[in-house]
Amino acid sequence: MNPLFTLPDFQTLAQTVQSPTSRDVEQALAARTPDIHDLAALISPAAESFLPEMARRSARITAQRFGRTTQLYAPIYLSNFCTNRCAYCGFAANNRIARRVLSFDEAEAEAEILHSRGFQHILLVSGEAENVVGVEYLETIALRLRDKFAAVSIEVQPLSTTDYARLFAAGITAVAVYQETYDPELYQQVHLSGKKTDYHYRLETPARAAAAGMREVGIGALLGLHDWRAEGLAIGLHLAWLRKNFWSTAFTVSFPRLRPAAGAFEPLVPVSEKNLSQLIFALRIFDPDVGLYLSTREEARYRDGMLGLGPTRYSAGSCTAPGGYSNPEMTDGQQFSVGDERTVEEVTQAIIAKGFDPVSKDWDSAFQAGK
Repeated sequence: MNPLFTLPDFQTLAQTVQSPTSRDVEQALAARTPDIHDLAALISPAAESFLPEMARRSARITAQRFGRTTQLYAPIYLSNFCTNRCAYCGFAANNRIARRVLSFDEAEAEAEILHSRGFQHILLVSGEAENVVGVEYLETIALRLRDKFAAVSIEVQPLSTTDYARLFAAGITAVAVYQETYDPELYQQVHLSGKKTDYHYRLETPARAAAAGMREVGIGALLGLHDWRAEGLAIGLHLAWLRKNFWSTAFTVSFPRLRPAAGAFEPLVPVSEKNLSQLIFALRIFDPDVGLYLSTREEARYRDGMLGLGPTRYSAGSCTAPGGYSNPEMTDGQQFSVGDERTVEEVTQAIIAKGFDPVSKDWDSAFQAGK
């Protein structure tokens, strides 16, 4: 049986990140191998005045571990059907949007467009409706795409270890699954119906994916639902536990902030760009090797400013509606509106202009034993 991750009481986490002093922050910045207490100090209010120093240390670590590179990827939305009612999501079952699921040929056509634009890392995304996008559907897509791309990741409904192993054998290399909020009480308030209401099953999903042999597993929280500092500490605890129990798996963290979407859900708490930056710097210092995503949810100005300071992976030219690359005019049915609407070429040039190297491929299946 796989080990199970348990989280301290969320209110305790919220109190913990409020208590550090400036002295605690200084000690955290001086630590050679920061621990969870140092992470709490770095995301505390006391650390706000240390933001420039945090940015410099985060940048140094990023350069040491990843060089002057930024990996580019793009999502392919396979379907916006969903059986869940999540208060914050444009795909929620109760929202009146145009629903669509791509055929195998349509999905492959979307992938061909991204391949022609130079992408080698793609993320297959769908609403959580296993009767529409189930394991067999994903397996068929993976088998069609695995020889064309260096890495094919999925962000779909949580699956069993057996199903993840089946998809891994078909060519899926990574799984992203976000807890949305680590607070069990708030989790129940914003997840109104559907299988996603099971907090613990979702919390255990990254471990199931890692146990299945996935090369990489991504975690994160939806920023804007709760206290971002407490969520950040929960992410750090989860990440540290995963590293301890699945040492051969690579891990990533994403920082999605709520964006306008069908349903007109408003963020429950504000999360500013300054807050987001502090969280990114803190997690980079805490875990030097973790991959950090900064997606097109964020504005172009902010993403350009964060180049080299912590994030290592950027999406570009993203569309969040099924079939949106083949039909750029299609906006109805998207999960959320993007913040950075630049083309792949424009994002690439912005990265180069800042002195960094946009990387479309940094992995090959030949590197993996038994593949």
